[in-house]
Amino acid sequence: MQAEDSTIHGVLPAWATDREIQVALEAVATGLLILHADVVEHSAVKPNSSLGSAAEVHAESLSPREREVLNLLAAGLGNKEIASQLKISDHTVKFHVTSIFNKLNVSSRAEAVAVGIRRGLIAL
Repeated sequence: MQAEDSTIHGVLPAWATDREIQVALEAVATGLLILHADVVEHSAVKPNSSLGSAAEVHAESLSPREREVLNLLAAGLGNKEIASQLKISDHTVKFHVTSIFNKLNVSSRAEAVAVGIRRGLIAL
């Protein structure tokens, strides 16, 4: 069967998890464009690249672990749940959350998630 619309609506890496694929399919079905954070990181196109602010430079410098924590924040997990899932201490999670807040120039979890989504740092 041939699709009527051959436009690309999402890009995921080959190593995307079943959950990432499921969420991406649901998002595309609602009309969203999906770009996995790893794909964006390795491409020539960067979200908001025309803005070039200092805050965006810091956002690009989130470590892989900070990106994991940010994605778990977006999923609504608390520090203890994040610590358990990543097999790290609560103190380490607090350290990562503080670092994320500083790098994104935000003061709350909700704001960090909103900025992360706008900048393509959160895998949907």
